[in-house]
Amino acid sequence: MEEKTILADPVAQKENNNVVVVDIKGLKKSFGSKKVLESITLTLAKGENLVVLGKSGTGKSVLIKCMMRLIQADEGEIQVLGKNISELKEKELNDMRKSIGFLFQSAALYDSMTVGENLEFPLRGEQKVSAEEKSKRVEEALQNVGLEDSINKMPSELSGGMRKRIGLARTMMLKPKIILYDEPTTGLDPITSKEISKLILDVQKKYNTSSIIITHDMECARITANRIIILKEGKVAMEGTYEELKKSEDEWIRSFFE
Repeated sequence: MEEKTILADPVAQKENNNVVVVDIKGLKKSFGSKKVLESITLTLAKGENLVVLGKSGTGKSVLIKCMMRLIQADEGEIQVLGKNISELKEKELNDMRKSIGFLFQSAALYDSMTVGENLEFPLRGEQKVSAEEKSKRVEEALQNVGLEDSINKMPSELSGGMRKRIGLARTMMLKPKIILYDEPTTGLDPITSKEISKLILDVQKKYNTSSIIITHDMECARITANRIIILKEGKVAMEGTYEELKKSEDEWIRSFFE
């Protein structure tokens, strides 16, 4: 009998909808004469998984980089955890960024460090975290991703799926309130991709994290999304649940699901 896939629960998530952790209004960003984002408006609720879809070059990665203020927006307002990021001084901005986890496409592990050392790295400047607490967090993070036995391995000894898992474990070390996933299943086989998607759900349920997930993987979107927005020509073309968008009368929207 085929295993039933557990999906994100839009109903259970609604109880958090009155708590907004990201509020973006009228976001615009151009590079020279090329307009990438044109008046993007969106919200992310506490405990919500928001999937962002769009063809290549529609500004998905630019959106989350503006949100982190890694790129300066041209216009618009970005509120993250109740703070207008354009008004934050450097120290305030860095403190805010500690509340946001970022899982890169490549997992971005340090090849010269063991898995355990990679996980401890985000805590290097945290004077209030004792050595005992660091070890405890490393152990918990590895348990969360099912890789307790890999603590002394080097990244070169890990498969692509394992590297993604360790990347997520490292992201969780600072106990972020928001996680940004940039193509979390890219380059993985279908079985491993589904495992990573389920892991994203597990993290959401265990820690009540809020997440923005950029992906081209529609199975990842189906499993993880409480809500989906689709970008087209720098704007939000449509938003809704996976099933709502799949049934859209718009042929271009439906093309993502075929």
